Amino acid sequence: MKPRMKPKFRRFPWKSLLLLVTIFQLASVAPLLLQGGLWEKFPQGDDLLLAGVLLGYPLLEWIFMALLRVISKRQQLAPELLACWLSGLSLAICGSISPDYAWKQLAAIAGGMLVYAVLLWMIRYPERAMQLRPVIAVAAGGLLALNLILAQTVNGQRNWITLGGFSIQPSELVKIAFVFVGAATLEKLQRTQSITRYLIFAMGCVGALFLMKDFGTALIFFATYVVIAFLRSADLRAIALVCAATAMAAALVLLFRPYVRGRFSVYRHVWDDMHGAGYQQTRVLIYSSSGGLFGLGLGNGKLRNVFAASTDLVFGLLCEEFGMLLAFLVALCYVGLALYTILSAKRLKSAFYTIAATSAAAMLLIQASLNIFGITDLLPLTGVTLPFLSRGGTSMLCSWGLLAFISTCAGFEREGAKKPRNRLTSEA
Repeated sequence: MKPRMKPKFRRFPWKSLLLLVTIFQLASVAPLLLQGGLWEKFPQGDDLLLAGVLLGYPLLEWIFMALLRVISKRQQLAPELLACWLSGLSLAICGSISPDYAWKQLAAIAGGMLVYAVLLWMIRYPERAMQLRPVIAVAAGGLLALNLILAQTVNGQRNWITLGGFSIQPSELVKIAFVFVGAATLEKLQRTQSITRYLIFAMGCVGALFLMKDFGTALIFFATYVVIAFLRSADLRAIALVCAATAMAAALVLLFRPYVRGRFSVYRHVWDDMHGAGYQQTRVLIYSSSGGLFGLGLGNGKLRNVFAASTDLVFGLLCEEFGMLLAFLVALCYVGLALYTILSAKRLKSAFYTIAATSAAAMLLIQASLNIFGITDLLPLTGVTLPFLSRGGTSMLCSWGLLAFISTCAGFEREGAKKPRNRLTSEA
């Protein structure tokens, strides 16, 4: 009798692809590193700091990917490679603006990789996730409550807390908890009480975000809840009722809160007030188109002089300085990540991993869509960040944290890793 052969998986050429990514990154920042670049733009000392940051990031990528390959023993590393490439673009843009932005963004990327590793360990076994679910839920609620108490209103929103000279956005960290708690709720599929508790948790998060006037993030949370609820029950009628009730609540908010209605009044009318309420969006449309297919080169754009160029408007800056072709490729990356997750989730036996990965991918895709379509006036401007690309520590931590759910889904059950000790084997 012939011995049973283990299934073979096609090896992922991560070394070759990462080498191409490294070459691209070095070529992108070369104008800053050569004479006439940062040496004339920044004071003496800052130029050396920036050079160290820009040249040190590829080394960090190689160390991270090598350790991940050895420790996880996974063959498929496409999501992590994609995240490294997008984070590298963010670092290049930050470095072209300020050395201070650059080293802080590098620290945020390193912190994101650490969050990714910790979450990977936390959800290695669904049993562990079930035990941590109450703690994560309470911590998320505490963060939002602390935000409401300590945060000051900036640009019409109360979603930033300043501690020790650093600003953090608790709602970004709560996104990870939102997915974590939602997936862990599936431990008791037959109990209505379980999903009811998660509904209370979800509505509490959305309500707190409304009090902070962070409507973009509130919309992301609600859309992610709809995805989780559908994957759990596939009951379109119940989901339609939830959406209808939410639409009625949103209509009442717009009716009785004029300041909220004013935020959406410029939608589809940005050219009517291009020096006022439509200033940012009209500049994005003008400057991004001026970059053409291949861009003006890193540091040569004009959009960088507009407020929030490296945060909310970073996609427009990418179009102007890197070109429309690369910006379109970046947009496709979010769609590709979602498709990759859907195809991977079909082969899973655990409902926990399926819900976690799919909802995380949905959250990233929804957020990217709101950012890209918002600044180009295809959707109302909500002021959300672009995952992995926008400058900001908590945004980067959140992006890498959500990636952990996707990577775990693709790794544990598809490539012969140790099977999770899970009581749940029902289909998602």
